[in-house]
Amino acid sequence: KNVLQDDLDLLLDSPSSFTVTSSARGTVRDKANFKVEEDVSALRKAIEGLGTTEKTLIEVLTQRSAAQRQLIAQAYEKATGRTLINDLEGDTHGDFEDLLVALVTPPAAFDCQEVIRAIKGAGTTESTLTEIFASRSNRQIKAMSEAYLAGEHGPGKRDESTSVDAAKAKADAKALYEAGEKKWGTDEDKFIDILCHRSIPQLRQTLLEYKNLSKKTLQESIESEMSGTLEKLLVAVVKCVKNVPAYLAESLFKSMKGAGTTESVLTRILVSRSEIDLMDIRAEYKKLFGCTLYSQLESEVSGSYADALKHLCGQDD
Repeated sequence: KNVLQDDLDLLLDSPSSFTVTSSARGTVRDKANFKVEEDVSALRKAIEGLGTTEKTLIEVLTQRSAAQRQLIAQAYEKATGRTLINDLEGDTHGDFEDLLVALVTPPAAFDCQEVIRAIKGAGTTESTLTEIFASRSNRQIKAMSEAYLAGEHGPGKRDESTSVDAAKAKADAKALYEAGEKKWGTDEDKFIDILCHRSIPQLRQTLLEYKNLSKKTLQESIESEMSGTLEKLLVAVVKCVKNVPAYLAESLFKSMKGAGTTESVLTRILVSRSEIDLMDIRAEYKKLFGCTLYSQLESEVSGSYADALKHLCGQDD
């Protein structure tokens, strides 16, 4: 038995890892003495004045919790008749704009957009899907699939029950396996459908059935072209679920390594984990790569975009 096989067994035996969510290890918290009117007028001044004041945008939007940012966005629209997202898009540009818009988008809707972009787009598809599906709690996945289904595909909900339908798991595994054997290019919908609608225990049963069906170890499956992509996803999911902060630290490192930086990854991870486990991600980063995430951002990214990221990251450890 190889290591990956053990990992998968471990994953299948430890459902709790799917549901961990707490804000204790975040870098961003609710701001004390939060005054929504003050924030709105500061943002208006920054946006409506001559030349945008990036510093104000950064200070307000990176130092409030997601819930507070939603209140700001609602009050802003009420006061101006315009949406904050549209104004930010009109007034800033590039990666800085993307980051501010991500901060103002409700987290479930942001995840949903990232998943849709990953499915439709080219490039780093699997890693995006893995990161989102493996690092979000049940509640977050549910909120995201509701946003997805509300936006595109009529109503639908993840099944929250804990009972397992073995026949359904077999059928799902077969559908995934066939999608995989057909090079897993055409059938993303099947994959998303199963991930979004099955309960977590049901998904674990499906993974077991998948293992029985493919009659090979994960390692062998990855090495064979046949269902490489789907298996890669499963392996990455296993890796991610075992240690989410380490997985995300690795993704951040890769996004800054080599020629160019993958800004969309930096933005997504720092925004989505800032209230969950960014302190743990920072600790893993330092442990794995011998330097701090903050110092790496300092050397790899510049301008207002960098300032905003460093605000989210929190002080250099």
